Amino acid sequence: MVLLENEVFLSELTRMFQRSRNQGSVTLTMKRYDGRTKPTPREGRKPLPEPSEYMCLLRASLKNKKISTIVHPKDVNKFQQAYCNLLKGNLDGLKKLKKTKTKAKATQ
Repeated sequence: MVLLENEVFLSELTRMFQRSRNQGSVTLTMKRYDGRTKPTPREGRKPLPEPSEYMCLLRASLKNKKISTIVHPKDVNKFQQAYCNLLKGNLDGLKKLKKTKTKAKATQ
């Protein structure tokens, strides 16, 4: 997995969405990240210190290509605006679901 800067992540994500129009799908995950690179210690050992602030880890994958970025709390508003605009522009190819009538409505 490649860790990218926020702006580079958004541009790569745009390219992923363009490639997925023909075939495939982009998977996005978002989770809280405390900055730890080591696993939590076993029972009876000295615990790791609690982080003062949490960050946000975003991951995207298309087929076998994976990218990720870490968003710091001070950059959340700016990143979220750009991320929202990117999603609005690229989520137009979704298929509409066909509504089926339920039996209760059909009998009335």
